[in-house]
Amino acid sequence: MTEQSISLERMEETINVFGSFDENIRLVEQELGVDIISRDSALKVSGEDPERVQYAVRVIQGLMELAARGETIQEQNVRYVIQLVLAGEESQLHRLAGDVLCVTAKGKPIKPKTLGQKKYVEAINKNTITLGIGPAGTGKTYLAVAAAVSAFRAKEVNRIILTRPAVEAGERLGFLPGDLQSKVDPYLRPLYDALFEMLGPETYQKYVERGNIEVAPLAYMRGRTLDDSFIILDEAQNTSREQMKMFLTRMGFGSKIVITGDVTQIDLPRDTVSGLKEAMRVLKDVEDIAICRLNEADVVRHVIVQRIIKAYEEDEQKRNKKEGKREWNK
Repeated sequence: MTEQSISLERMEETINVFGSFDENIRLVEQELGVDIISRDSALKVSGEDPERVQYAVRVIQGLMELAARGETIQEQNVRYVIQLVLAGEESQLHRLAGDVLCVTAKGKPIKPKTLGQKKYVEAINKNTITLGIGPAGTGKTYLAVAAAVSAFRAKEVNRIILTRPAVEAGERLGFLPGDLQSKVDPYLRPLYDALFEMLGPETYQKYVERGNIEVAPLAYMRGRTLDDSFIILDEAQNTSREQMKMFLTRMGFGSKIVITGDVTQIDLPRDTVSGLKEAMRVLKDVEDIAICRLNEADVVRHVIVQRIIKAYEEDEQKRNKKEGKREWNK
């Protein structure tokens, strides 16, 4: 049995790290197979495997560092710090407690929660065009909208324009009730939701009426030149090559573009090339354009989302190997 001690200095940070009903500490115990108990002003970490005990100590120290920088410690933080420690990258933790990107209408600060998200936000700030590619739950759209609201509040841009292709995924637009706007609204709902949270419904409606905010299907962008705007193209994997070129050439002076998508969720016909895939290939060496790739480690939704993404990736790798063997045997 190996045992190590961690001294506890600030009670507020300690309570933050422990979580409600010690749920964060229980999670560390469960994931690393150790026992953690509090005695006086110290934590005792014990276990059969010395390496696992050392991992647990480093995890708790990492969480203490985040708490000292003002972070609220939740399950996602704990799981992410455990991942960093197991990968030997906990020295990067100090980068996570950076500046707040935006504050929601209810006063909630929005900031990157993973190193991948941090790089993504930095790329948006530094480049005129940023491509954010990654699976569901990595905050691609949410952080892009937060960056747009931040730029709008700072008067860096005059308009926020959010768009996405209205691609049918197994359902027909014609069967949906209402006029054209009613038919496309469900496709734009994630963008509405993010803006409502950032600005509040009343402020959002005021800016829409003034023309400062526009949420529209991609087809509405044709023939326009968009100056002094922060433009976000969401679900870009469902654009065609021609649509992507059309969108990119809408950009005017003083504007910034963020394109988000997940190349594993393409709903286009099999014979149609994804505009996002094409853009990643064509634009990879173009100055002032950044391509950021997020992965399952950057998922900030429920932990089951991470597991689902990993399971699908492993299944796809197995299928690719089988298909490769079939081609070889031919």
